[in-house]
Amino acid sequence: MTQSIPDNPPTSTPQTMKAAVLHQIRDVRLEERPIPAPSAGNVRVRIKTVGVCGSDVHYFTHGKIGPFVVKEPLILGHESMGVVEELGPGVTHLKVGDRVTLEPGYPCRKCEHCKKGRYNLCPEMTFMATPPVNGAFVECVEWPADFAFKVPEGVSDDAAALIEPLAVGVWSVQRGGVKSGDAIVVYGAGPIGCTTLQAAKAAGATTLIAVDLEDYRLDLIRELGATHTINARHENALERIREITGRDLPESHAGADVVFETAGTLKTCQQSMLAARPGGVVVLVGLPPEPMVSLDIVSAASKEVDIRGIFRYANCYPAALQLVQEGRVNLDRMVTHRFRLEDTQKALQFADEFKHQSMKVMVDL
Repeated sequence: MTQSIPDNPPTSTPQTMKAAVLHQIRDVRLEERPIPAPSAGNVRVRIKTVGVCGSDVHYFTHGKIGPFVVKEPLILGHESMGVVEELGPGVTHLKVGDRVTLEPGYPCRKCEHCKKGRYNLCPEMTFMATPPVNGAFVECVEWPADFAFKVPEGVSDDAAALIEPLAVGVWSVQRGGVKSGDAIVVYGAGPIGCTTLQAAKAAGATTLIAVDLEDYRLDLIRELGATHTINARHENALERIREITGRDLPESHAGADVVFETAGTLKTCQQSMLAARPGGVVVLVGLPPEPMVSLDIVSAASKEVDIRGIFRYANCYPAALQLVQEGRVNLDRMVTHRFRLEDTQKALQFADEFKHQSMKVMVDL
């Protein structure tokens, strides 16, 4: 007796997924990797879109950032969002089908820093796309459910992925202590400069000055809220900042209440100290290429300028999501170019070579 074949035979569940893997400098290959099954407390998320970060580009072009060296094949990408596909045991606050944005670092949750709420300083932090931890240029990611945040209605997929750089901006503004009516300066009008300026505006800053070398980026950050833009190729940035902030003050009192250095260059690190008013604050967000930088410490000390560093962020994702949901921060406008997962190498090359005509490059899955 023969057995009839059903009209719609069941399809097998795929066991592998596509991933864009960095093997060595400027060498990204599309490979198959096993699809992870979520363990207790974790979720599996099918990634939808990922932003290309400057750190991704740096690993792509240099193979290392400070002590973090790519020694084994590595999946880059940490500005990500996707859809919950499977729940691990014990996960109750999310459900299959939820859109989520992934905070890309999770701590040990047990050390002194974690218990004090400064988990970004945890010595056992696990962070996406930081060797040897794989990132999100891949179809599926297994991640702790408590670091997967549900995306509110009205927040786009792109904006959900870019909550990560916004979290940097929110943390920078918190570290800087920005208050209503403050004058702030952002050195560097790239993605972090744009998110930091918008977060400062949301915190009440009213004079918002951006400094960069590219008119394209200055035009865009003006759309996002900058009240003054300075192209340092054509103007003396320091003189212009003092002019804007010191119209009714003696020259010795001119300067910004808070200065954010987001460009990560020697010159902007040096200038940021001089751009702060007496009693002002300088927040070092960008990382210069060399750790040893010559600074005018005497001037900073005599003006009682506070110099504060930041390292990623802590407890910023809920606030960042709320700012976007309320329309107080525009992340969608920052997206300028898109690539497919199989073109991840092209995306990284483009982000590296075309800063003069791009802001945020996205990889879509």
